[in-house]
Amino acid sequence: MHDKRNIQIIEWEDLDKRKFYSFGVFMTMSIRATVYPATLIRTLLQVQRGTSLYTGTFDAFFKILRAEGVRGLYRGFMVNTLTLISGQAYITTYELVRKYVSQYSDDNTVKSLVAGGSASLVAQSITVPIDVVSQQLMMQGQGEHLTRFRLNADSKNSKQMFGQTRTIMSQIFAADGFRGFYRGYVASLLTYIPNSAVWWPFYHFYAEQLSKLAPSDCPHLILQAMAGPLAAATASTVTNPMDVVRARVQVEGRSSVIETFNQLIKEEGCWGLTKGLSARIISSTPTAIVMVVGYETLKKMSLRPELVDSRHW
Repeated sequence: MHDKRNIQIIEWEDLDKRKFYSFGVFMTMSIRATVYPATLIRTLLQVQRGTSLYTGTFDAFFKILRAEGVRGLYRGFMVNTLTLISGQAYITTYELVRKYVSQYSDDNTVKSLVAGGSASLVAQSITVPIDVVSQQLMMQGQGEHLTRFRLNADSKNSKQMFGQTRTIMSQIFAADGFRGFYRGYVASLLTYIPNSAVWWPFYHFYAEQLSKLAPSDCPHLILQAMAGPLAAATASTVTNPMDVVRARVQVEGRSSVIETFNQLIKEEGCWGLTKGLSARIISSTPTAIVMVVGYETLKKMSLRPELVDSRHW
């Protein structure tokens, strides 16, 4: 009999894979649509020099809303939806690596750390080209100095869904070749591998600690929903400096992570390393809640029928 106070982790072998992937696509798309405005604002704040355009997260939100409406908060979103592919790759890699590591260690922290880092490596290899293009679309209309690539009048007025995307992709390829779509790849790995490797162990850690403090009949999903944002805030704070560098490398077309880091320190001091942190935490909080509730619910819905009655939630 399982202890009701212990949060049970549903492992890969417990899942009905067909249900898991079918529900997973819908969940990932919902999360992307929910947090995209905060992602856009975070990128704008990280790339701008000082406070040349926006003084902070809420200032950026209301200025964009007034100038462009809700549509302005979703610039580049259609391209970003392609990260659905990387999302599924991330989930699959995390679960498979976790299963593999369990053959050598029963320590949940070790399994989560290795699986989280590995999942991020695979996902970023798919995500970086998508990010490079979507970030250039985010920068349109935000000042000539923020991006090397501009949309002409025809592409701005184009009613074709991917007209602007094709224009930006053509300019990137003409300027940098195929390599241009992987600009900032190293910076992305240095940002997201640690972020993912930190998030999962802290998520399980916070969930377990909360389960010790909560009444024994408290639903585990509530504890997990609280643990997610705590883990996200911890991981975001640890990795934000490299995330600022990553955004600048990709948008400004830089080739050196170290050079970009040094220039950021020189121009804006250590304070520059915290740029976009509040937007990142604000975006990561609902993301974490939606992701945790969605992911844990997804796993429960995908649990093999013969295991349903043996679990306590």
